[in-house]
Amino acid sequence: MPHDFIPVGAPVHRRILNRLETAMVARRNVLEIIPALSYRQPIVSGEMVMRWHMLADPAGMKRVMLDNLPNYPKSEIMKRMLRPAIGESLFNADGPNWKWQRQAVAPVFTHRNVLALAPAMTATAQRTCARLARGGRQELVAEMLTATFDVICDVALSGREHFDSDTFGEAITEYFRTAGRASLLDFLAVPEWFPRPGRLLASRSVQVMHSMVGAAIKARRRDANPPADDLLARMLAAQDPETGHRLSAEDLIFNMQFFIVAGHETTALALAWALYLLANVPEEQERARAQARDRLQGRAATPEDLPHLPLARQILEESMRLYPPVGLLARTVLENDELCGREMRPNDIVFLPIWALHRHELWWDQPEHFRPNRFAAESSARLNKYQFLPFGAGPRVCVGADFAMMQAQIILATVLQNFEFTPATPAPKPIMMMTVRPEPGVFLNVRRLG
Repeated sequence: MPHDFIPVGAPVHRRILNRLETAMVARRNVLEIIPALSYRQPIVSGEMVMRWHMLADPAGMKRVMLDNLPNYPKSEIMKRMLRPAIGESLFNADGPNWKWQRQAVAPVFTHRNVLALAPAMTATAQRTCARLARGGRQELVAEMLTATFDVICDVALSGREHFDSDTFGEAITEYFRTAGRASLLDFLAVPEWFPRPGRLLASRSVQVMHSMVGAAIKARRRDANPPADDLLARMLAAQDPETGHRLSAEDLIFNMQFFIVAGHETTALALAWALYLLANVPEEQERARAQARDRLQGRAATPEDLPHLPLARQILEESMRLYPPVGLLARTVLENDELCGREMRPNDIVFLPIWALHRHELWWDQPEHFRPNRFAAESSARLNKYQFLPFGAGPRVCVGADFAMMQAQIILATVLQNFEFTPATPAPKPIMMMTVRPEPGVFLNVRRLG
């Protein structure tokens, strides 16, 4: 039966904001710059220093992300927020520089290699249950970040002896709250050489993160018998087949930094948002728990169980529809083109509001509601590939998407069979800095089940 719960969303402005208003709102929460029309129309356009377009149309997304990808490189506004932490690593790079780095890391995330990491995923699910067993009111974002950090360290570095997860996590959060916020200077088109306050405030968090990553890299270079196939091994061996270029010491830190942050942050947020939703819709929680208990019989989940646990995947996908890891992207137009019948000119900015695409009245029935059965096999087969983009699409689709989903399903199914989650205060609010985080967190009452 349909339920009445409406998950928390972002404030929606009924009019297009001026330049100063946009800058101030974006500084607070990037999701709030998406105008109300973007939830009802395929494209909305305006002008603010430069011409801009807010595109929330599956066919348009395919044009930007696949059919005419070279014409839509990443916007400098977005790259500038990340550059202090990850430089021109895989996420920020474009063109040939992106292509050879992508080819270097892709083998790490083949299905065979991801399966080899499954024991680490199962073990971290067991450790998560041990931590949750204390019961009572708990904050689930921190718990899920702890859970996923161990696994990404195994993928990236075959261990985490050089990392303190709490310190590293605090540095990530501090970075997002400083350099990761939109700058008024960017919206005023002030040149990049002019100092950004956020970047200055982020310098300490960058130093903390880079020092840990750098220590791990130095230790690997001294290792007489290094692991042969983790991410760091691939990065150390990476070479551009056309130019012979290898990653510099700085580029190596930037790339490892990106993968460690992206590889656990987004999965943890998907899990935390899923538990928030399930806590507020107990009938969906109980359905998923019954399925998990029937299959697992008290043990932690493994990859072999996942085909028998479709509800866990459906819940996670619906959670990422409502709360995509990255809610808004931006591209710059290089040459004349057309999107949704509208002219694109050189230097126009095309915003890709994944948040609005996933909540769009044209593409989804009751888009604001939590309905995991949207992603049941028979329903998901009817979805346009470009209307649900939690991991992007086209050549730049997230290289670790399969890894993230396997880990999230194993953890979610394991904890659901052992614990009941009910709402606690305060309720979360979705705030996008670099990722869509629940602020001040996901607080739930946790009760261990017999």
